[in-house]
Amino acid sequence: MKNTFLNLAVSGVQGLNPYLPGKPVEELERELGISNILKLASNENPMGPSERVLKALKADELDVEIYPDGNGFILKQALAKKLDVQQEQITLGNGSNDVLDMIARVFLCQGREAIFSQYAFAVYPIATQAVGAVSKIAPAFAVDHESMPYGYDLDAMLALISEKTRVVFIANPNNPTGTWLDRQALKTFMDQVPKAIVVVMDEAYFEYVNEADYPDTLQWLDDYPNLIVTRTFSKIYGLASLRVGYAVCSEEIADLLNRVRQPFNVNSFSLVAATTALNDDEHVKQCADINRQGLAFWREACQQRELSFMPTVGNFITINMGQDAMPVYDALLREGVIVRPVGNYALPHHLRITIGTAEQNTRCLVALDKVLAAFL
Repeated sequence: MKNTFLNLAVSGVQGLNPYLPGKPVEELERELGISNILKLASNENPMGPSERVLKALKADELDVEIYPDGNGFILKQALAKKLDVQQEQITLGNGSNDVLDMIARVFLCQGREAIFSQYAFAVYPIATQAVGAVSKIAPAFAVDHESMPYGYDLDAMLALISEKTRVVFIANPNNPTGTWLDRQALKTFMDQVPKAIVVVMDEAYFEYVNEADYPDTLQWLDDYPNLIVTRTFSKIYGLASLRVGYAVCSEEIADLLNRVRQPFNVNSFSLVAATTALNDDEHVKQCADINRQGLAFWREACQQRELSFMPTVGNFITINMGQDAMPVYDALLREGVIVRPVGNYALPHHLRITIGTAEQNTRCLVALDKVLAAFL
């Protein structure tokens, strides 16, 4: 009886593996009876939302029995002003994953192809396969690549383009590796992609990046009408549970995305929180500074322990444990620390650790030292 409906599902869905989120604190509490758990598994902002956001949510008298603004006018207006784009170029999503799903539904179907890189975000193959399209995966750079191990090989991606290609997904920086692409590399790539192919630049971690040659691809929209830039309020703005993301693109593509967007896909609380958070530059800067300090802490800690790690500019670091990472992950759980195994990305020796506060980073490292010592 278990598979009664499997053959009734469309072919793309039959072979899907569902997205696996990080283990929630409540689940670990139930399983092991542990309290004071530290979760560094899902790239959430340890600082949370700003005080301005919390005050806005308390002060705003929302009529919860009434549907939210289906067009998200006020948030779109704020985004358009902040980003110097037109409101007609913006599509709001229930998190940026929602927008990625819309892109797949608009441009992909059976007989069409999407291209993305090895170790790319798990939602790309899910969105592609769910609509019956084919995923073409370009090998990432080798582990010993001189400048960006595990990073995107854009030449390999270009080589996969065929007459069936309709979408190319690029995460910059990428999750779960943390690797990134510089301005010139992406410009050269965009110049070579046929204009009939949509290129999705997934910039969920955009606000954390401090590299001089990291591009703001919103500035390229006039030059590349086939470009879609997606961003989120889940990371540096600390609104992960409220699920707000957006895409910015040409008005023509935005019109198509909004045709498949579910009505009222962003709720009233989320609209208020995101609009308030957007202009709290002080909070964003503070969070970026804390993250930068945390990344430096983890890089130094790994170097001292001779643990290899992937180059990263996000709010996480992916570390090679030098062995099967699952026993290390399980042992950390028993220390009350949740991190993220990434074996589902074909990285069975690695754990991804979200950058926390200074206190959280130290606690996680102490637990990791204890666990690794037990495996020696």
